[in-house]
Amino acid sequence: MTQAIHQVDAPTVAGWLAGAERGDVVTVVDVRTPAEFESAHIRGSYNVPLRLLDEHADQLRDRLGHRVVLVCQSGIRADQARKRLAAVGMEGLHVLDGGVPAYAAAGGNVVYGRSRWSIERQVRLVAGLLVLVGTLTSLVVPWMLAVAVFVGAGLTFAGLTDNCMMGRLLARLPYNRGEEPSAETVLGRLPKRKAA
Repeated sequence: MTQAIHQVDAPTVAGWLAGAERGDVVTVVDVRTPAEFESAHIRGSYNVPLRLLDEHADQLRDRLGHRVVLVCQSGIRADQARKRLAAVGMEGLHVLDGGVPAYAAAGGNVVYGRSRWSIERQVRLVAGLLVLVGTLTSLVVPWMLAVAVFVGAGLTFAGLTDNCMMGRLLARLPYNRGEEPSAETVLGRLPKRKAA
């Protein structure tokens, strides 16, 4: 499975970051929403929401160094970011296996802020509620069973394509967006590639 080749575990990333203090080049890019990033993030990481990364992959390729660790809550969005950046010719990309929770569990330095639910958890809640409500109300209104079927089809599509439309919709809610900076601000915060 090719995805496993790009995954890296939390102790390895912690070691790389310790090496970065001695001058090694490693950049941690967190692709979650600004609100999720505010909730908890790896110290020293840069927040580049997946939406902005999709739109500015070429600029990121030109800006970032040779070893980049992509981070999200579980690794799914980080792997989407890896694929997008690889498509524009970027190398040295790694996905933190298990995301920020795995890094924290491994004793990594995590900065905590205002607590929020991750997008993945919100998707599970909303999908579960839609299936439950659709199924229960179908006892009275039979066509409501279509809600459960629709959600099941959406989750199947998300699993097959690794693209969750419900997650993308939830990420647009004000609760999840937080203070969304402009692309120029996000790109300006990133370290500049060092000349070889």
